[in-house]
Order: sequence, then C-alpha cells, then structure tokens
Amino acid sequence: MSAHENSTAAVLELVSPDMEQVDRVIAKRLESGVPLVGEVAKYIISAGGKRLRPVLLLLTCGALGYTGAQKYTLAAVVEFIHTATLLHDDVVDESTLRRGKPTANERFGNPASVLVGDFMYSRAFQMMVDADSMQVMQTLADATNVIAEGEVLQLMNMHDASLNEDGYLRVIRSKTAKLFEASARLGAILAGSSASIQNACADYGQALGTAFQVIDDVLDYDGNASEMGKNLGDDLREGKATLPLILAMQLGSEAQRQTLREAIETGSIARLADIVTIVRDTGALEATRNAAASEAQRAIDAAMQLPDNAYRQAMVVLASELLNRRT
Repeated sequence: MSAHENSTAAVLELVSPDMEQVDRVIAKRLESGVPLVGEVAKYIISAGGKRLRPVLLLLTCGALGYTGAQKYTLAAVVEFIHTATLLHDDVVDESTLRRGKPTANERFGNPASVLVGDFMYSRAFQMMVDADSMQVMQTLADATNVIAEGEVLQLMNMHDASLNEDGYLRVIRSKTAKLFEASARLGAILAGSSASIQNACADYGQALGTAFQVIDDVLDYDGNASEMGKNLGDDLREGKATLPLILAMQLGSEAQRQTLREAIETGSIARLADIVTIVRDTGALEATRNAAASEAQRAIDAAMQLPDNAYRQAMVVLASELLNRRT
C-alpha cells in the first residue's frame, strides 16, 4: 500500500463506525415495493467508491463535536443524491463503464436508470424532512438545483473549443463541488455552529470538490483505462473541454491548438495518442495539477478554522492526499 493509500485509509478508518451506521440507513431506505427500483439502486450503490460526500459530512460533524443520529440520515441523503446524479449522468453521457463495471444503464437500460434516479432523488427529499430543519432542507434543495444547472451548463458547453478556465470551473463548482460543499455545511448546521464556521466548512467542501474533479480530469490523460475503471478519452469523445485540454490549447503551438480544437468540436478520438502527447508535452498536466494544488490549499486553509482535533487533522490529510490520487 502506498503512503497516499495509507493516509486515505486512516481517514476512512476514523469514520468507519459511523459509515457502518450510514450503510444500515442506506440499506433500509432503499427498500421499495417495486423490485426493479431496489435492484438498480443496490447495483450502483454497491459499485464501490470512497463515498467521499458522506465521509465529509461525518468528518465535519466529528470536528465540531456533533454526535446525534441525524448525521447518519443526512450522510445517506447526500449519497442518494450523488447516486441519482450518477444514474442520470451515465445515461446523458452514454457511458458503458464505471469503476470497471458496466454502468446501470448498460446493465438495465436507460429508462430504468432515469426512473430509479428519480426515485433516489425523491427518497432523499423524504429523508431530509426527518431532520426537521429548514436550514438543512434549504441547503440540500439549493444544492440539487445548482447541480442540475451545472449539468445543463455542461451540456451547452459540449464541443465548444473556446471554453476557458472560468467557464470550466463554473461547471465543476456547480456539477461536482456543490454536493461536497453542501455535505460539509450540513455537518456544521447539525452541530449548531456559527455562520462563520458554517461558511468555513462550505468553503472546505467546495475547494475539496473542485480539486477532486480537476485531478479526475488529469487522470483521464495521465492514467490508464484499467486503473481508472473508465475508458480513457471518454471526456474527449463527449466533446468536453476539460482543464488539461483548455491549458494545452493556451500553452501549445498553433498546430497543436488546431489538433485539440478539431478533437473537441468533432468528439473524435482517432488521434487520442497525439492528443495525450500534446497535453503532456505542453506542460498542461503539470499546470492542471498546480490548479488542483491551489484548490487543495484553499480547503486546508478553511479546515484550519475548525477546532483542532483528529477529525480536523483528517480533513487536512484528505485535501493534501487528493493530489496524489492515481485512480
């Protein structure tokens, strides 16, 4: 096990007893009188992953001293919302692989994936009412709305080779980082923290989520298909101008820019090997990693505003170790 895996494992170990409780809530609330609903939902939830969003909520609760059972319910809620977005995402993107396994839409078909995604959204909203907190409901309602806007924004940006770094960040802060941000804020709300601490937690979540997605986009060009559990170049095939491509176009020659522009506009991966070489040779991968590093540092700075304990320390480790992700 690498030092990175070791450190991340230690963070996950800290909230492991809490996550067992969350898993119980998830299993109970996935039950439905319609067998296909449970089958599809269980299939995608059991597909793996570190469940960073519930982990984030639990770490924030730990750092701020909240021990009530509502943290298990809301951790399950954020996982359900995330799972619903994955089900819908994979249909929109026509993805066939996720974490090395066939996607739910590949296994069960698009209609089942979309409808079960709807079920998971609505079940999440049923559960968040249990918290009996207007602030909790507002945070999650706002988050799901922003995520949906981010999805539409990304759709509008498909095959747009003129997308700049600000436009890219706007999409990922909406589509990916918003649920990280909400997860961390929820921990502070449950703990009854001040507005400034709630905002610090939200800043931590947003910065961590942004760094997470930026590194994800690096790995599309720096990893390999078996490590990533997804097809290398998927983003390019969908015409997504991710940060490595945006920076490569800024840093490259006119000929290199033209190659990248054509690939984004057509969604062709015929020259994928050339594109990977351009992204690496222009220094775009290093520049993208630097962008992720500055977001990770922003997360660390925000976490340092919380009380000094093992949970805050784990939040700092999570942000710094993110940069060493290989999968």
